[in-house]
Amino acid sequence: MPPFAKATQFEPPRAARHPVKHRRHDVESCDDYAWIRADNWRETLEDPDLLPKPIRALLEAENAYAASVLADVARLAETIRAEMTGRIDETDCDPPARDGDFLYYRRYREGGQHELVCRRPAEGGAEQLMLDGDLEAEGKDYFSLNEALHSPDHRLLAWSRDDNGNELHEISWRDLATGADGSDIVEDTDGTIVWTCDSQGFLYTRMDEDFRTAQVFLHRIGADPADDVLVVEEKDPAWFIHLRSARSRRHAIVTISDHDSSECWMIDLAKAAAPARRILPRRPGLRYDAEPGAERLYLRTNADGAFDFKLVSIGLDKLDSGDWREEAPHRPGRMIFNATVFGDFLAWLERENCRPRLVFRALNGDEQAIAFDAPCHHLRLEHNFEFERPILRLAYSSVTEPQEIYDIDLATRSRTLLKRQRIPSGHDASAYEQRMDFALAEDGETVPLSMVWRKNLPPGPRPVLLYGYGAYGVALPDSFDESLFSLIDRGFVYAIAHVRGGTEKGSRWYENGKMEHKHHTFGDFIACARHLYAQKIAAPGKIVAEGGSAGGLLIGAVANLAPELFGGVIAEVPFVDVVNTICDASLPLTPPEWREWGNPIESAEVFFRLLSYSPYDNVKAQAYPPMLIEGGLTDPRVTYWEPAKWAQQLRARMTGGGPVLLKTNMEAGHGGASGRYDELEEIALRQAFAIEAVNT
Repeated sequence: MPPFAKATQFEPPRAARHPVKHRRHDVESCDDYAWIRADNWRETLEDPDLLPKPIRALLEAENAYAASVLADVARLAETIRAEMTGRIDETDCDPPARDGDFLYYRRYREGGQHELVCRRPAEGGAEQLMLDGDLEAEGKDYFSLNEALHSPDHRLLAWSRDDNGNELHEISWRDLATGADGSDIVEDTDGTIVWTCDSQGFLYTRMDEDFRTAQVFLHRIGADPADDVLVVEEKDPAWFIHLRSARSRRHAIVTISDHDSSECWMIDLAKAAAPARRILPRRPGLRYDAEPGAERLYLRTNADGAFDFKLVSIGLDKLDSGDWREEAPHRPGRMIFNATVFGDFLAWLERENCRPRLVFRALNGDEQAIAFDAPCHHLRLEHNFEFERPILRLAYSSVTEPQEIYDIDLATRSRTLLKRQRIPSGHDASAYEQRMDFALAEDGETVPLSMVWRKNLPPGPRPVLLYGYGAYGVALPDSFDESLFSLIDRGFVYAIAHVRGGTEKGSRWYENGKMEHKHHTFGDFIACARHLYAQKIAAPGKIVAEGGSAGGLLIGAVANLAPELFGGVIAEVPFVDVVNTICDASLPLTPPEWREWGNPIESAEVFFRLLSYSPYDNVKAQAYPPMLIEGGLTDPRVTYWEPAKWAQQLRARMTGGGPVLLKTNMEAGHGGASGRYDELEEIALRQAFAIEAVNT
């Protein structure tokens, strides 16, 4: 019996066609489903109840149809969800981080959906529950806790939350002695908080009407937010502002960037209302980020041809001298992707040919490295508050090994295990195999392909879930994901295609997967699928392709180019209406995207390039595999109408295959459900879909 055989019993929703004609670069096109984009879409992002009734009716009909078709796998999805729940440490707790007289940490209560923000005296004593995420979420359809950061004097807690999934956060502050929140609530922020040295205020980043981080303000505790002081502003709609605290907590770092360049400013947190100081002016192609130490400022930069980045420094009192000193040289193919500074040490993470390692040195010493042996692993620098002591907190995991968090003494190289992720239902890493292959692309490039599967299953080809992204220089981590093992234990191979568009093989890998080279991203994914078949890892027709956001563009493109390779497709909040979106400068995030995809309004060459691969515009009269498409009603990044229009276009043009299922979360945005257990429902349904898609 073919997969989803009972789908023929249900009639999929057929949206009315109201053609809207466009003429761009002497090409006339017709968009039959443009009406699914609500005229009041901006208001709908903040208040979903304002969605026009015909559009809501369509989305609800799609959800009902998807639920009917998936009814036969609902029991399997519930079983998988229960298995995933069994792998969650219900009372999971972060390793405490010391700051002064307190140890700060986050944890969960048994059965809790959201984090609890806590501290306890470092020398012993009772825990103080500073913020209860479960309590704050009560009565809300959506709740996401972002920052929760104590003031330097330990008296106050500033915290931010998103109550509808549109990524607009409110910031409140709480008196930790009384538990009372102040009445001065800061709205329309991205959730970032940086305290001033005097604990009397904090910096935050405000979002503009286009959901762009455009300004940094200073808020004083107890003051009217309308009187907040503007510290940094960026008026160019193609540039975003990012705010963070330096490790020393003496400065805030403001990074203003697009997808091509960056510019950093420093704010003295002892004089936060004073003008910010620019480090290096922006120029096309220059990327850098900054970290001030005790006496010197350190940059990770691609200046002077260091396309895979180098580290340089300059005296904090000599920023205008241009007297930069090289700290770690550029080496092609060795991508330095994160760096941090301690009182007497410099440390960074680097990646070469898809494998990361930790490198560090005393400020006047030689480089030392700590590497891990697993073929497919991930390293991440964790936060701690201490600056003078050279104790670096590092998280390690592999595709088979749960996460471990270490404190590494950079002076002695000693390593202290603070936490090993606990899997209550049990996990034996030795029962699984991991492997890194390299697929051969059409132009001769070798594409890294990470894989994990269960050892004790019968030999021979298996079904595969192949995941990809390939945009914005994002390197997909080869990290442990406990939710995957329900699929793997049922005989699947889980594979990650590290396609061009990321930085797994350095900046060259990114540049060769954007703009005029975007076709490489799609070709690399197809090459990985063919490699899996050629090596008899994948059973014929048994690869399920998965990707989200810009990875949804990848999945949509390869579904058009080579649908015969895939037994199923899972596309989460997919960016698929590429031409219409990138040609519309009024959409919130379009101008910044021109640095990644090109500007089709000004350039006919760019327009025709986008038109050649836009998934919505290239749906063909051919058979498509079963497809599960997900959207979020309050998503400001990939607006809900993109997946909705795509589903209708597929049904209208395809000649066989399917079904095409659209599931829109009516109470969430780009990240899906917010609670840790609610999220499992979505993941379990995807896995049940994948199993059914290859179940013939």
